[in-house]
Amino acid sequence: MEPPRELAISKRLWLLAGLLWAGVCAGEASGGVNDPSQVAKPYLILVSIDGFRWDYSRRFDTPALDRIAANGVRAAALIPVYPTLTFPNHYSIATGLYPANHGLVGNRFPSKDRRHFFSLHDRSTVEDGSWYAGEPVWVAAERHGLVSAAFFFVGTEADVAGIRPTHWQTFNPAIAAVRRVDQAIAWLSMPAERRPHVITLYFEDVDDASHDYGIDSPQTAAAIERVDGYVERLLEGLESLPIADRVYVVVVSDHGQSSYRRELQTFIIDEVVDLEGVRSVDHGPVSFLYFDEPDAARAAAICEAINARWRRGRAVVPDDAPERWQTTGGSRFADVIVQADARAAVRSTRDPAHGLSLGDHGWAPDFPDMHGIFVAMGPRLPKGRRIGAIDAVDVYPLLMEILDLPISGPIDGDPEALVPLLTEAQ
Repeated sequence: MEPPRELAISKRLWLLAGLLWAGVCAGEASGGVNDPSQVAKPYLILVSIDGFRWDYSRRFDTPALDRIAANGVRAAALIPVYPTLTFPNHYSIATGLYPANHGLVGNRFPSKDRRHFFSLHDRSTVEDGSWYAGEPVWVAAERHGLVSAAFFFVGTEADVAGIRPTHWQTFNPAIAAVRRVDQAIAWLSMPAERRPHVITLYFEDVDDASHDYGIDSPQTAAAIERVDGYVERLLEGLESLPIADRVYVVVVSDHGQSSYRRELQTFIIDEVVDLEGVRSVDHGPVSFLYFDEPDAARAAAICEAINARWRRGRAVVPDDAPERWQTTGGSRFADVIVQADARAAVRSTRDPAHGLSLGDHGWAPDFPDMHGIFVAMGPRLPKGRRIGAIDAVDVYPLLMEILDLPISGPIDGDPEALVPLLTEAQ
């Protein structure tokens, strides 16, 4: 056991470390104890700032994120997977897989047989590992005898392959972000044999503010400042730990954010085609149409009718979508994808109860406003390095290399995108 520095770590942190708060469960793989052969490995903190656009650190004061970049690596942007929504992108970052391969093709979508529906608001589906494919980094860690912990991150609440993090929490936005940060420091203050080597943190402030008030609002600016403060609290807490020089901090966002051109009229699908027997999932920039029964001829007819009338977007079947989207007809993707052009809008029906947000995401990944961030620092990463844009799926190989864990199956991420940045382990 590595004893804490006197006075550097408060008794309060040790108390936090031992809390049996609601939602925490014993890990099914590590059993909450690091394998002796793994104890010397580094520590990884994966931080997600939902909706943090690639250029926010240029437009706003973000000293903590800038500090990480100065002491590590900053990518020009993180290009999200399609669709540019929260659940697909978080899980692509965690697994190195495109949504067609990891299963989370949206925030809401039906099973392939259309008998069940996944929803980010339905706890029974969010916590059901049968919806999730691939091996997220925390599952890989647990399976190889490394303790992991999560204070939120898509997938950490589910029993993926029968495994959850040793410590996990049911998502609850009412839990203060500072408590999340303090718990991460408390975990890293635990005795070495039980100390998590993988920790995830998630902050929703920026996404919430930009949806509700717009991307250029004072509320969004305040949210950016607030989240940067959470990151600073994390960095200050790490500095107090004896293991500080063995910790990697990787900060990502799942997507960016933009605004609608209000002068453009929202395209209403059911004013052009009959949606009888069709379930729709509307996001504003995109609508997904699911048929009760497969019908290729009807899908083609719907696409043709929409495309004949609409000049600010396009309807496609998955197999005809742009290659960059990586959609396939054999996956859980919709029968018809109705995608608006940048800053345009589409809805399945003219429902006055469901208007457009002041800020939004869901446009195609090639729209720069949809791009997120990647900054990281740690003992084997160079200081002050700037690299070009990377894909969301490219983060996973880096995480696995940091932890010296084997990748168990095929992935879509490119190991050559980030792994070569690491120097040889000392």
